[in-house]
Amino acid sequence: MPVVHVNFWTGVGQAQVKKMIRGITDVMMDIGVPEQAVEVIIHEIPKTHWGVGGEPASEKLKDVSPPK
Repeated sequence: MPVVHVNFWTGVGQAQVKKMIRGITDVMMDIGVPEQAVEVIIHEIPKTHWGVGGEPASEKLKDVSPPK
């Protein structure tokens, strides 16, 4: 069944990760996927390794932080 990969900046808090996993699972269940069949994988990527508009996100979006 579905495997959902979420790419997110490093530093998102554990509470937010838990909330993402639950929310994504709920959306899949809304379309008829059994809860036990949903897999969610959160990939945390440093902002220095994430490019936005030709620049590292750590520079271009230095004032933006992941939720805690």
